[in-house]
Amino acid sequence: MTVVTKRPTPGPGREPTTPRPAAHRSQPRHRSLTRALPLSPAVVLLLLFLAGPIAYCAYIAFTDLQLTGQAEDSFVGFDNFRTAFGDEAFLNAVWLTLVFTVISALIGQNTLGLGLAMLMQRASKPVRTLAGAIVITAWVLPEVVAGFLLYAFFRREGTLNAILDWLQLPSQNWLFTLPILAVSFANVWRGTAFSMLVYSAALNEIPKEITEAAEVDGAGGWRRMWHITLPMIRRSIGTNLMLITLQTLSVFGLIWVMTRGGPGGRSQTLPLFMYEEAFQKSMIGYGTAVALLLLVVGSLFSVVYLRLLRTEV
Repeated sequence: MTVVTKRPTPGPGREPTTPRPAAHRSQPRHRSLTRALPLSPAVVLLLLFLAGPIAYCAYIAFTDLQLTGQAEDSFVGFDNFRTAFGDEAFLNAVWLTLVFTVISALIGQNTLGLGLAMLMQRASKPVRTLAGAIVITAWVLPEVVAGFLLYAFFRREGTLNAILDWLQLPSQNWLFTLPILAVSFANVWRGTAFSMLVYSAALNEIPKEITEAAEVDGAGGWRRMWHITLPMIRRSIGTNLMLITLQTLSVFGLIWVMTRGGPGGRSQTLPLFMYEEAFQKSMIGYGTAVALLLLVVGSLFSVVYLRLLRTEV
């Protein structure tokens, strides 16, 4: 006797389902693993050399670790951060870091780089070659070498005062009277080439038909710049501002060679303050807490710029 088994009839609006083979279900997972395999060395390196040191620094920032005179460190919680915000030298370093960043990066490098890029668009080829070589030479110089050159330029017996004496203008010791402006100018001189290259590439992408049409309609140079050029390179402006801001926040060697943060802490930015606390005063925990705060400041700048870049032109 043969027993016939009937499959249940699907209800209205339902299709009969057949179980998917296990091999078919595992195929997308296997494909994802295969695609992720080439990225695994980069992920391991990032975890080892980036995430690992940041995590260790975050731990040290909550301890009283010192280089000398201490057998072992202990966890102190937020004491280092409370000490920092109550330290006038730290608050002075924060203010000078903002001044240095605004003057040398947001205003100096960004504006001068854009101006040079726009001028080089209209200049002849020999002029573009000469100007580009001069500006890029300052950029490729090592930071220490650039610092010594600018120290020789601003010192009491330096080049700037020699020029002022020749013009019969009053001279002064710029590294003593205006140290933060001197190091800001030095950073502008050294870093403008990067902004110039970014804006030169962005300006080359603007269709000439648009600017020619605006010129035919009677738009002057300033109107074309405000209503055509700047809106069309807006994303390049945001990218450039983010990169030069992060670079300027971490400038150490240039200021150290020129002024060492002096006189009287009047050019001591956060990187120099961190170095002094951690390695000259041997307070590694406190210095690392300052470094962590500097990392937070850079992250906040990055978030602001990324939100600006997310908006379409």
